[in-house]
Amino acid sequence: MTRTLKYLAGAVVTAAVAGMATVAYATPVTAPHETADRAGTAQVQAAQAAPAKKPAAPAKKHAPTPRIVAPGEHVTAAPGFELWLTPEGKHWTTPGDPEPQFRSVVDGNIDPSSPGVSMQSEGTPERVYLSGLYYGGKGTASTVEIETVAGTVRGKLIELAGRPGWGVWYATADAVPVDDGSWHFASEVTVRDTKGRVYASLALPR
Repeated sequence: MTRTLKYLAGAVVTAAVAGMATVAYATPVTAPHETADRAGTAQVQAAQAAPAKKPAAPAKKHAPTPRIVAPGEHVTAAPGFELWLTPEGKHWTTPGDPEPQFRSVVDGNIDPSSPGVSMQSEGTPERVYLSGLYYGGKGTASTVEIETVAGTVRGKLIELAGRPGWGVWYATADAVPVDDGSWHFASEVTVRDTKGRVYASLALPR
């Protein structure tokens, strides 16, 4: 007896013909979820293969420079402690002496061609007011540190425009009793340039 075999796509049909089993296979069809899985795997592998981005380098910090002031412009360092510059030199007042004081840069008492620092120190029972000239150093003045019996104090710098070759530093500090025989509240003043080198310094006897 002859049998007619019908093949259905995607199915396996087994028939016995002349005592032998014949198996017909349809072309396999990939299921949609398998395609999605493979695509997802490819995307993950591609992401893993991509090189990681390097973090951005931190911005370089620039060394500070003196504040440029106009002739006669008052700078308030603390209540009652004001400073201003003219081409002739440094002017200032303190809470204990509101009458303007003056330190000349043109009277021959300083040599602006050689590095130097001066210091004036006045105080109250609560605060000490420190200031002075700096001049003659190489490069651009940047910072000032004052060694005191209260520790290291960092001050600020001001200059007139046009690179006059001199400027003024100033700082305030908490007053502390000086009972070790010291002559001065401050023992050393160091002005450094923008490269960290000594622009000018002053050592005071203790």
